[in-house]
Amino acid sequence: MVFPIAGGTQDTSYEIENSLRFEDGDSPELTFTPSSAGTQTKFTISLWFKLGNITSTRRVLFGAGDDYLRLADDDNIQWHVTDNGGTGRSFYAPAKIRDPSAWYHVVALWDTTQGTDTNRMRLWKNGVEQTANSFTRPSQNATSQTLNSAAAHKLGGELNPANDFHFDGYISEFYFIDGYAYDYQDFGKFNENGVWIPKDFTGSYGSNGIRLEFKQTGTSANSSGIGADTSGNDNHMSVTNLAATDVTTDTPTNNFMIMNPLFTNSRGTFAEGNLKVTTDVQGSVPYGQVEFGSFAVNKGKWYYEAKINSVGSGGQLAIGWNERAEDGNYINGHNNLGSNGNAWYGSGGNIKIGSASTQTGPSSYTDDDIIGVAIDLDNDKIHFHKNGSYQRSSDPANNTGGDSLSSSYNNYWTPWMSKDDTNHEATVEYNFGNPTFTVSSSEADDNGYGSFEYDVPTGYYSLCTKNLAEFG
Repeated sequence: MVFPIAGGTQDTSYEIENSLRFEDGDSPELTFTPSSAGTQTKFTISLWFKLGNITSTRRVLFGAGDDYLRLADDDNIQWHVTDNGGTGRSFYAPAKIRDPSAWYHVVALWDTTQGTDTNRMRLWKNGVEQTANSFTRPSQNATSQTLNSAAAHKLGGELNPANDFHFDGYISEFYFIDGYAYDYQDFGKFNENGVWIPKDFTGSYGSNGIRLEFKQTGTSANSSGIGADTSGNDNHMSVTNLAATDVTTDTPTNNFMIMNPLFTNSRGTFAEGNLKVTTDVQGSVPYGQVEFGSFAVNKGKWYYEAKINSVGSGGQLAIGWNERAEDGNYINGHNNLGSNGNAWYGSGGNIKIGSASTQTGPSSYTDDDIIGVAIDLDNDKIHFHKNGSYQRSSDPANNTGGDSLSSSYNNYWTPWMSKDDTNHEATVEYNFGNPTFTVSSSEADDNGYGSFEYDVPTGYYSLCTKNLAEFG
């Protein structure tokens, strides 16, 4: 597998502040039931999403009753509306949705007032109109059976069709627009690099229209809560099994690192938007199981935290970074705690850089401890802390102490973990600036990005695209 190398410029013409993280095991959803039906011949849906778990099951993005926008079990986007005659109109987009590190944008349009049948039901992904499968288009002026009726509408929730499941991943900048037909150009644009990016929507919403920006200042379905409608209509959505910690700054305009469930040797279980990793007790990788971050860097100073839910029994849990070749392939011995290409802090109380001698003196760590990792690729140093106390008297902010990476490869590095035992599970929650767990201090880096339990050393930055564009 090739690891993406981070970089590029950022278009700052419009910024999205928040997204909402859905963990399907919690059965999360947001619900709104209109007091009366809106215009059922014309409405528009727009949202951004980023995948969580990789599965072949159907995952609902938004819908009501038998009508929905969802990820189908073949990784297609399916846009399905049942008309007033009881006939389901089902549009399958051909493009597959499989990259958990990327943000996707979808616009779904229902406008049966159109005289041309191909204009009555349309779908765009990342600014490109999707070619529909062969299906019978709705007749002119056909009404939807459930969408935009006085029925319960759900974001990320289970609907009536069998085998539909809650969405797992991140959703950002959600719009449901009643009585107006808008296309992809009203919600986004291509930047100078040909990348599809968001832009501010300036159109009308209609009476049942909703905009969700997930501006979290409370926990209720009112103007201060997760489900707050910011369209001005006060069509607030009630919230089920979502909390303040599910609001994140990982957005289409500032994409944060995750752990990578697509690594070819990964056998772990991933949850919480691919930030919570549990190693596989039945893993068969030599020397234990390893997991990697979603991209790699070869310069700059970077910081992340790892909360230890369980170190597991048997062997060591190791938290650190792994060196990668420019083509994305791992350095020989990536899964061996004594081989080149690794820099780690072990639960047994030791630090080891590649095949060099083990550095003793660090504290051991266990369940509920938070490990901080500061890597300096400009000076080839790495620093570790346990619960805010840097080990071996290192001070990354002042470039004192720490352990030399002494790389002979001059390659790229990515966050890495290993459980040096195939028979015992370990569980770790990663915080690259978008924590899944409550942080008491909410410390940001010098650019104001990220939310960490402990101070980010001066000159070090969270692993997100805005920082990568500047320093990576």
